[in-house]
Amino acid sequence: MKILAFAASSSTKSINKALVTYTGQLFEKKYENVEVEVIDINDYEMPLFSTDKEEELGHPKQAHDFIKKIKNSDGLIISFAEHNGSYTAAYKNLFDWASRIDVKVFQNKPSLFLSTSTGQGGAGSVLKAAENSAPFFGADLKAVLSIPSFRDNFDQESKHLTNTSLKQGLLDALDKLYIK
Repeated sequence: MKILAFAASSSTKSINKALVTYTGQLFEKKYENVEVEVIDINDYEMPLFSTDKEEELGHPKQAHDFIKKIKNSDGLIISFAEHNGSYTAAYKNLFDWASRIDVKVFQNKPSLFLSTSTGQGGAGSVLKAAENSAPFFGADLKAVLSIPSFRDNFDQESKHLTNTSLKQGLLDALDKLYIK
């Protein structure tokens, strides 16, 4: 099973990238036939989307490459960062360009949506938005999980969840994502 994983953040210090990377490693350890590729959305940076830019440029290669990565996977793990209660501008721009190529961006792939933040809300607002829109964009959403107070629940040095209840929730979510 080939899983494509990424943080919906362009920050080089993204806690969502730490979470999605950890989740991918946990998934590979739990099931021996799982291979997780963690990508960085900074590799898909494009001009700010507008219909004028689309008319001028067509669909940039980066948007096609992103859609192809999704197409070549068996499932998705996405960890959503929250900026002012919504998607990050970097992710939204990538998503907007990709959706112009295929509105079903997630291509009916089994998906696990995560989010985290340093606060108690765990980026719940953006996760709820992603969860609610998932069916419209072709995500076969198997599970969602928010990790609140990231720095209190994740050891940055050893790179693992220290909260056993949250870790169990993540393992349960991975069971739902797994395709036998």
